[in-house]
Order: sequence, then structure tokens, then C-alpha cells
Amino acid sequence: MSRGGIWKLVQALREMGVQIESLPRQGYRMAHPIDLLSREEVLASLPPETRAKLIELDVLLTVDSTNRYLGDLAAPEPGRARVCVAEVQTAGRGRRGRSWLAPFASGICFSMAWQFAELPPGFPALSLVVGVAAVRALERFDAREIGLKWPNDLVWQGRKLGGILIEMRGESAGPAHVIIGIGINMRMPADVRIELAKHHAVLVADVHEVLRERCPSRNALIAALIEELTKALESFARQGFDGFIDQWRMLDVLQHASVKIVNGDQTVFGIASGVDRDGALLVEVDGELRRFISGEVSVRKQEVMPPEMDGIA
Repeated sequence: MSRGGIWKLVQALREMGVQIESLPRQGYRMAHPIDLLSREEVLASLPPETRAKLIELDVLLTVDSTNRYLGDLAAPEPGRARVCVAEVQTAGRGRRGRSWLAPFASGICFSMAWQFAELPPGFPALSLVVGVAAVRALERFDAREIGLKWPNDLVWQGRKLGGILIEMRGESAGPAHVIIGIGINMRMPADVRIELAKHHAVLVADVHEVLRERCPSRNALIAALIEELTKALESFARQGFDGFIDQWRMLDVLQHASVKIVNGDQTVFGIASGVDRDGALLVEVDGELRRFISGEVSVRKQEVMPPEMDGIA
């Protein structure tokens, strides 16, 4: 190839978010190895009983949204899952229509379609159950100090590690078809961190930072997510949030914190006091315990997580 042809390819990779260094009189090299997604590696890492519940695993180079991709397909039968992962999302979404930034191969863009035969008890707590399952997947690789911020964020040392976005399809009665989006930062480039901090005041963490030399491949973590999530969804279908609420409380980073809740045009200040059995946030406001099922939550004075990036798909 000509030198100009190589330069064009390098520029195209850089535009996708791949970090490439220029070395004088030598050429180019990647700043770190690229961990590409592999359908075969993910499937090989799954135990037989989990593979039997997986209708399909789609591994895509690029997609607008993994949640949207699965939403266009037929719902799986109850107790079976359909999963989609992608190297790049061009229109990844968070809660309330916000965007999610994930450069090429820098994170996990994961969605699972699942159908409950009927609504489980405490169904509004589903995002909290998914959070517990995601932490369990990370703990398989000896990740420590991962916490959960109500209703849908994974955090580490006060910074955002990942997020969850759940969409429900179909009618309110009868079978419940849900699409569960999970985004996890694996190795976030420094320039992206700076851009997020500059424009959104978002402080992020990634799995490589948490685990260093023990960091798993993305394929291994995706397999762990599939296994833990299917087990959690089956348990949730049987017993609702009751089987998860104790672990959620142990992971709750808002417990006893002074918080601000913005819900529409209403702003409330109080002390976070955990969650109830339907997954609602409990906040002590002027000596009275109030219940919140939605809203933007931030920690006052010393913010654990700004509200701007409160979700993922």
C-alpha cells in the first residue's frame, strides 16, 4: 500500500475512537491491544444450561442502538433470551433520551430481550435487579467496591462505570416483553474522559482501571453478564425483588446521603433511606419518609454522580 493509503485508514480508525500513535520514521502502532468481540468466544464461555436458553446472539460491527435492534425483532418465548452486542453504537440512548458515548471497542454495548409469562411481583424494581446481576458478573473477576446508584447506574469510587436502560414492549396485562440495555466502560480513552468532563461534568471509571492486569476480555464479561442476567430474571419471575433487596441495600451508594431529587418542575432535598420492595427510592424529607418512583437524583455538596448521564442503552 502507499503511505497515503495507510494514512487514510489510520485516520478512519481514529475517527471511530481507536487510539493510534505515530512513531517517527517507524510508522503507527495502537496505544493498547484491541479486544474484538467474538460470537464464538462468548458462546464457548457459556455453560450448556445458559446456551440452551439463548435463542440468538448477534454480534454487530455497528448499529444505531442495540435496544432498538432487538425491539424490531419478535419477542422471545418466556424463559428464553435474545442478545445483541456491538462494537459501535451510533445512537446509544440513556434515560430521558440522553446519549451514551462509547468509542470503538472501548466498552460493552449489550442488550437482552426477555419475556415474562406474567408480570413478576415488584416489577418496577427490574432495573435494580439488573444492576445486582451486573455487579455479580463483575465480581466473578474479583472486581471490588462496585456500587449501585438508584435507579440504574454502576459506580466505582464515585465515578460512573456503567448504566442500564430497560424498555417494555406490549400490553400492561399478560406477558411482559422487556429489552434490557447495559453499557459498561471497559477502557475509556483519555480524550473521551476529558470531553465528558468538559461538556457534561461526568466523571467516568472503566473496568481496566478497576481490575488492571486482571481485567477480563469483553467476551468473557459478556458471557458472565448473559449467565448472571438469565439467572436473575428467572429468580425475579418467581419471587420478585425480595430475593435481591438485601444485596441491593449493601451496594446502595446513596444510603444515608444528602440528596436532591428533581422530578419535573419539583425539586426535593432530603436524606436517602434505601428502597422499598417495589424498587422506589425512600427519602426522608423534613422528618417524613417519602417515596419516589422516578426522578433525577444527585448527592448534595459532594456529588457521587451528576444526573447528565443517568442511563444507558
